[in-house]
Amino acid sequence: MIHLSKKEAALKKKLDYHYKYFDYTQISPDPLEFPHRFKNYYDIEISAFISSIFAYGNVKQINNSLEKIHGVMGYQPYEFVKNYSYEEGIKQFQFVKHRFFSNHDIAKLFFALNFIYKNYNSLKYFFLLYYFDKDENLKDAISFFSRHFLEIISSNEGLTHGVKFMFSDPVNGSACKRMNLFLRWIVRKDQLDFGLWNEIHTSQLIIPVDTHVAKICKMIGLSSTKNVSWKMAEEITNKLKKFDPADPVKYDFAICHIGMRKLAF
Repeated sequence: MIHLSKKEAALKKKLDYHYKYFDYTQISPDPLEFPHRFKNYYDIEISAFISSIFAYGNVKQINNSLEKIHGVMGYQPYEFVKNYSYEEGIKQFQFVKHRFFSNHDIAKLFFALNFIYKNYNSLKYFFLLYYFDKDENLKDAISFFSRHFLEIISSNEGLTHGVKFMFSDPVNGSACKRMNLFLRWIVRKDQLDFGLWNEIHTSQLIIPVDTHVAKICKMIGLSSTKNVSWKMAEEITNKLKKFDPADPVKYDFAICHIGMRKLAF
């Protein structure tokens, strides 16, 4: 059992309070709302993946873009991906853009998803190619997954800046916020997260760090790292392991939304 100082015990008490408060009734506004619309395993997996990739920028803008994309999918993500045609996709997504992502970038993303579901049956089996249960965290798995995903996309007219931005690499120092967010959603299990990939240990997850999470974590003493990076994400996660070694990332939603909504910690 890990011994906590008085200060650490007080922080754990606050974190546990916020974790319990930020349950499903507090989900909005968040891109996690979209996969919660579905019951089918594959629909949830695809919607969660797409929703995490677009989770950068203003949350209203994110949710507007995701509504458009789910609309193009006819609110049937798995059927859409299974029957996807890249040439049709360019037309289907012609009016969908999101910050750095053009309609061509989005069409290429779905081209790769179609390839993966045809050849590996699901994103989970594709990710598990690079996963080892003895790894301390998912750094290497994320790196190989992202590189292989980009290789699939590059087989179709090469890579653009937007497509490269979709798949950050922790080896290059990126915090990989969006990939860690997807993994949190799909590996953990509670009112918010789905627990679909139970082959992966929750203790291996890394907290998805954005400006909101970084700001709060610096304020409460969970990080002394200056810039948002993989180093910061590992530092915060390792400190959270003192409060819950098996599931340190459970505090992410609360920390993020306290920062996003400008609430008092």
